[in-house]
This record gives sequence, C-alpha cells and structure tokens, in this order.
Amino acid sequence: MEVLKIATAGSVDDGKSTLIGRILYDTHSLTDDKLEAIERNSRQKGFDYLDFSLATDGLVAEREQGITIDVAHIYFSTQNRSYIIADTPGHVEYTRNMVTGASTSQVAIILIDARKGVIEQTKRHFYINNLLQVKDIIVAVNKMDLVAFDEEKFNKVKEEIQTLIDGSSYKGQNSTCIPVSALHGDNVVKKSNKMPWYTGKTLVEHLEHIQAQDVYEEAATRFPVQTVIRPKTDNFHDFRGYAGKLYGGRLTIGDKVTVLPSGTQSTVKEIFFYEETFESAEKGSSFVLTLTDDVNVSRGDMIVKTNEQPTVGKELEATICWMDKKPLTTATKYGLQHGVHNVLAKVITVETHEEANFSETITNQHALQLNEIGNIRLKLNKPIFYDSYHQNKHNGGFILIDLQTNTTAGVGFIK
Repeated sequence: MEVLKIATAGSVDDGKSTLIGRILYDTHSLTDDKLEAIERNSRQKGFDYLDFSLATDGLVAEREQGITIDVAHIYFSTQNRSYIIADTPGHVEYTRNMVTGASTSQVAIILIDARKGVIEQTKRHFYINNLLQVKDIIVAVNKMDLVAFDEEKFNKVKEEIQTLIDGSSYKGQNSTCIPVSALHGDNVVKKSNKMPWYTGKTLVEHLEHIQAQDVYEEAATRFPVQTVIRPKTDNFHDFRGYAGKLYGGRLTIGDKVTVLPSGTQSTVKEIFFYEETFESAEKGSSFVLTLTDDVNVSRGDMIVKTNEQPTVGKELEATICWMDKKPLTTATKYGLQHGVHNVLAKVITVETHEEANFSETITNQHALQLNEIGNIRLKLNKPIFYDSYHQNKHNGGFILIDLQTNTTAGVGFIK
C-alpha cells in the first residue's frame, strides 16, 4: 500500500490538532484507550464535545498551553493508502521544527481561521512550503461553524490565498481551498450538508485522489546508489546490481548512463524489482539495476543519464534555514552533508536575510540567528555533484553540521 506524507501548519487556535484528531476519529484510526482518554478528559474539562486535540498534543506543555511545540508523526490509513502526518508547530520561534516536518512531505495542509483570514503566520507557512517546493497545498478554512457557514467569508479567504500564490516563486504548486469545521467534522472526512454551496471534495477525499506520481517532481534522472548487490550464489555468482531510489526522470533498458564521480560511462542492462524484471522505472520507485559493463560503482555514487549531468563544483550559493542557537557567521567552518557525501564547508558571505512572508529581503547581513532564513555563499574542500533545489530537490538539498557538537545547524537549498 502506497504512503503519502503530509505536513500540517496553522497558527495558534486555528484548530490544527483538532483537525488531525477529527481525521483519526472519523477514519477509525484511534485506539480504544486513546478514545476513552479523550472522552474522559473532555468531560473533566466540562466540554460538551470531544476535544480531539488531545489525540495529537503529546507533551505536557502542549496540553497545558493548547499549542503544538514538537514535531509529531501520526499514522492513519484508509482502504486506498496509508498516510503519515508531520504535525508541526506554526509559531515563528519553531520555524526550524516546521522546516524539518515539511522537508520530507509531499502534501501540506495549511489551516486558516475563517474569522481571521490570512495573517502573518499564514504567510510564513506558505513561504516555507514554497521554499521546500511542497507540490500539493490544501488550505483548510476552518471554523466555518463560527461564521455561520458563510460562503462570502470563504471566498474572501480564497482571494487572500490567491494573492499569496501569485507572489510565490514555485509555480509547480497545486493549491486547493476547502471549507471545514474540524470540531464538528464538516467536510473533513464526511461531506457537510451545512454548506450546499461547496461542491468540491472533502479534505480526505482530496487526499485520496492525489496520484502518487503527481507528488514527485519532474526533474533530471538521479539514481543515488544505496548499496551494491552481490549475492555470490550458484545461480547469481557473477551478479552485480546497484540498489537505490530514482529521484526525477525515468530509466529504461538501453539508456546511456554516467557514474559519478568517476565519470565512467555504461548502459542500463536490466531493471529488477524483487525477482521481476521491467523495461523501465519511473521517478519515485526503488529498484535494482545492472549495467552492461563491469565498472566500479560504490555506495554514494550516482548514476545519471549521460546527457543529463549535474553541476560539479566547490562553491555554492544557497538559501539556508538556520537551526542552531549559535548564529551562522562568515568564515565559520561546518560539515556539509549532501546525500551520503560529507565535505568541509566555509561560509564566505551572508548575502541577505529573507523575511519569511514574501515581504522583503534585507542586505548587508553578517550573521543569521536561530530560525532565520537567508542566502549565503559556501566554499567546499572537495567538489560535489549537485543540482539547484529548484531543478532537483533531492540533489539540491544539504545540511550543515556543527563540527564541535555534531548537531544539525542548518538546512540548505542550493540555488
């Protein structure tokens, strides 16, 4: 069964935790003991409804304050597919948590309070999903019950959302607005009869109709080798295959390929998935391939089409989200992890600081503080083969590692 990864974002009291709890409840994904705890705690608080936020807010501080602090991964399934929700905080001081949760997600759900419309936090949520190039955005206009399910209120929010979309740089994004009431379950899993003017899908119906291939980017063929398969059995004594996942593009038997970093050229001979063979493999699929030539290929090498080679270089321009309490400053050295490669990197300049709301770019910066986003130039001690993040997310992203503490200090997106 295929898995769809979803990131969520919402401002304080937009009802994000309630929405996720409602999804779990209406898809029968809550265990009996969890449901009993929700019913008991709701009664103790004097609510005349079930407080579904208790299904997701696991930390004591989250339950006490009614906010999301940590990134939690929540699982649920339908008959068609399985889902993983990265429940991320929406506050500015937790920007690094939001970037972490959205970095591996294929879909994002952004909650907006129908009474408030687009606020500053909403712009930040859109900016981060734009930066990370999350392909499918669902805008859940929540608390429609508090505006009497008014169509005009919903349309006004849609107009504000469209203004954000028009100002974004990632034009491959799909966005859909859905009016919901998470508290009462309107248009979450089940169709609401209180908004006859809305003829679209419910939130979960929309998720169900997203095609798996649609969430993967159109990009040049990149096949990082995870491991080399050498069975050395009687039946496969001379077998030498290369296992990995295809990011972008397509590989077909007979394709001319180049192995990086050696630059050795060969041709795709066979494509295996378990014991079956296929003529071709699509983006997003994991498989084993063999080559017509007995060339030297190791874990960490990358197989690309010969006519689609990435850039090789020792200098990078990148956008960075800073995650460390120690500020990023010029002349500082970090470990740069790009795929399975680790090289030394020195910060040459901090070019700009970006306001994460599409509003302005501040120049003449010399440092980036915790949760800030900016543009930097790096010099590496060894060359890497890379694409811009816009061209290929997997081959255009990296992390910076503090050499003293070995912690992840920043997430980078190559320009």
